[in-house]
Amino acid sequence: MEPSWGTLYLISEWAVRLAMLFYVPQRRSPAAARGWLLLIFFLPWPGMFLYTIFGRAYLPRQRLEMQFAVSRLVRELQPRILGDALVSKPSLPPAFGPAVTLAHRLADFGICRGNQVELLTDYREGIGRMLADINGARHHVHLLYYIFRDDATGMRVIEALKRATGRGVKCRILADGYGSFFAFRRLAPVFRAMDIEALLVMPPRVWGRKAVRLDLRNHRKIAVIDGQIGYVGSQNIVDPDANRRLTNEELVARLTGPVVRQLQGVFLADRFYEAESLPDDPPEQLLPEVASSGGVLAQVMPSGPGYHHGNIQQLMVALMHAAANRVVLTTPYFVPDEPFLLAMKMAAERGVAVHLVVSRHSNKPIVHLAQESMYEELLDAGARIHLYHGNFLHAKHATIDDDVAVIGSSNLDIRSFALNNEVSVLLYDRGVVAALHAVQARYFQDSEEVDLLQWRKRGVLARVAQNTARLADTLL
Repeated sequence: MEPSWGTLYLISEWAVRLAMLFYVPQRRSPAAARGWLLLIFFLPWPGMFLYTIFGRAYLPRQRLEMQFAVSRLVRELQPRILGDALVSKPSLPPAFGPAVTLAHRLADFGICRGNQVELLTDYREGIGRMLADINGARHHVHLLYYIFRDDATGMRVIEALKRATGRGVKCRILADGYGSFFAFRRLAPVFRAMDIEALLVMPPRVWGRKAVRLDLRNHRKIAVIDGQIGYVGSQNIVDPDANRRLTNEELVARLTGPVVRQLQGVFLADRFYEAESLPDDPPEQLLPEVASSGGVLAQVMPSGPGYHHGNIQQLMVALMHAAANRVVLTTPYFVPDEPFLLAMKMAAERGVAVHLVVSRHSNKPIVHLAQESMYEELLDAGARIHLYHGNFLHAKHATIDDDVAVIGSSNLDIRSFALNNEVSVLLYDRGVVAALHAVQARYFQDSEEVDLLQWRKRGVLARVAQNTARLADTLL
């Protein structure tokens, strides 16, 4: 008797399960393998299909080769273009030595002196300051943003760029191929009419030499004006109330000094991946001489799947291991991997005051449930969790003791650690850290602290929902 179609399908499902049981765990963390295998064991064929598309953070060989070439070029050029601004080591307590060494090895960029940092916490002020700098631009304006919308905020920026191009300023925009796809389709004729170069970075491509995993994102937020002024942080080019029923609250660092050249390098590298050429601007305009503008030591840390290191995750873990007194982490999305969570708990258990600031409400319910599943073990270890109310706190930054601040685009989740192109700036300066401590103190004041005993009383359904969402932490 010949087997029925049902029998053949059942055999094929078990063949998929067994094959993926051997294939999925290769070069993956146990947590990531667990999440995918759980999906595949329940839904073998749909699970294998999704894994084929989303399961590995693959990049085309050409893009990886370009990444390595750009990284090598940046390292070779730095002594020449930064000269005396480069610093071998900042003046920090000895415990930070391994973290500083790690940052030097992971980042393409060294630590440089002579920078000034201004923290911008008001949404409209942050956009306004950038518009003022664009209005004063003389040579070029470079913008790289995950989201660039054609709403009121986006059109204000475009109008400023139009005025700049009218003065002969070269304006270039890079935007993520997912976060800005539909807006760029509508804006393409507007950009062409204004002679603004606008490129989507990693647009969705299923095949071809530039095809990438469909959920890879360029999540960076960078602005560089004339190679002299830079912006980096959490803020996109979009209205603050773009999230329904939520108003975003951000934090952006406005930078002047030699570190702006490093932000320029990140922008030029991302543009090179898509345009496959460098701008034809004179080198003295793309990378102009930048005078010292302050006393801050700074270092840009790009990260993404092309680096194969999990740069920002490794750095933050090392910094938390070095902390002696206090760690404050601010993020809208908190679904870290086990090493990151363990570093937080170890710091708290050895007496470091560990604070996590997250929004009370979120625009991503499943992610919010997954992060809530981690609260109890953090509270058990002695960490403190602050639920910020009012605005949706989209800011992404950290302070370690009184010595180091990290500001950038990276969330504290596995997606940002492994899948997104992100950028952060490390600031080795007690004055900047003190200014950020003042911002964090306001967060504490406008937050409700999670009480361990009350949290343990949450209902069974809440626990089940939170723990179920956590099973998908590597898929979020």
